[in-house]
Amino acid sequence: MKLNKEKRNILLVVFFGLLAILIVMLLFIGKTSHSKKKIGFIMTGSIGDEGWNGTHYKGVSEACKDLNVDLLAKENVKEFEGQCGPAVEDLVKQGCEMIILSSYGYPEEVSDLIKKYPDVAFYANTFNYHADNVTSYFARMYQARYLAGIVAGMQTKTNQIGYVAAMPNSEVNRGINAFTLGARHVNPEASVIVAWSNSWDDEEAERLQADQLIENTGVDVITYHQNQPYVAEEAEKAGICSIGYHQRLNNASDKHLTAVLCDWKLTYEAIIRQYLKGNSSNIKMYWVGIDENAVKLDDFSPDVSEKTREKVTESINKLMSGQDVFSGVIYDTDRNLRCKRNQTISDELLLEHFDWYVEGVEFYDK
Repeated sequence: MKLNKEKRNILLVVFFGLLAILIVMLLFIGKTSHSKKKIGFIMTGSIGDEGWNGTHYKGVSEACKDLNVDLLAKENVKEFEGQCGPAVEDLVKQGCEMIILSSYGYPEEVSDLIKKYPDVAFYANTFNYHADNVTSYFARMYQARYLAGIVAGMQTKTNQIGYVAAMPNSEVNRGINAFTLGARHVNPEASVIVAWSNSWDDEEAERLQADQLIENTGVDVITYHQNQPYVAEEAEKAGICSIGYHQRLNNASDKHLTAVLCDWKLTYEAIIRQYLKGNSSNIKMYWVGIDENAVKLDDFSPDVSEKTREKVTESINKLMSGQDVFSGVIYDTDRNLRCKRNQTISDELLLEHFDWYVEGVEFYDK
């Protein structure tokens, strides 16, 4: 049966119309498959690390997978050794329009490159550097440090608690002070004795400082602020209690009481979503805390008493309700009043100008 001319023309129009739609769809699919966003990630250690670097990489990689973006990671890029700049340059060449600088000193080290690439959105794990194309991000780890201090203050029998810290910047100082406030909240006689390793990752120095605190000061609980759990390992050898950072020590005894943890996936999902929405230049700071489930303590060991657990839960409820760690009457080590009743220390001071220590902090002098 032959189609008349009018029907034939209608069929041709429909055919070419469908063909045009198909071509547009194929072009769109091709375009989207080649326009997948690339995000660069620079880290001081290896993706296989179990401490700071490993937890950050796990968080950012899971976030990128969920958000369907490509992650390009640069491992073992040491701070202030001329390695960060080339890493940034290479990531830019590979098409990364968002680069995450996951260590404290990176932004200062590559400040010239940050200015050189104003169209690249940099996200920095510090609050000490500012630029139009830099967004700072961090978690309120000090809130979990405060809770860990409560555990240490309840656990100690000598009232001497050790703390091996990396270096005296605002981030580390926040942790020391919050931990001490927590310890003295439940045990006013407790002292926190700080020893410096002067590095985020120096196994020899960290083990040495831990051993000296244990042997020379009578500490019976110890914690740390570094990338790896060397201090906790020394505590295990000495048979004293420890509190971890980033994650629980593998195969630890019950004397490893708990660990200060952060859900970095939650944090990275938040900043990547904002970048993908084009809001990176509008939001200059992310600082997420316990109210967003970003920080917490790990499960307790059997050595942590029920009374201690109750005290921790009580403090969690206060933090969740909006009461900050650095609020109320706070004195420094020289008995200067730093915070008054019904006052709270501002985020700006906590982030950028925390160069003093609360009452109860002492420093180990070799």
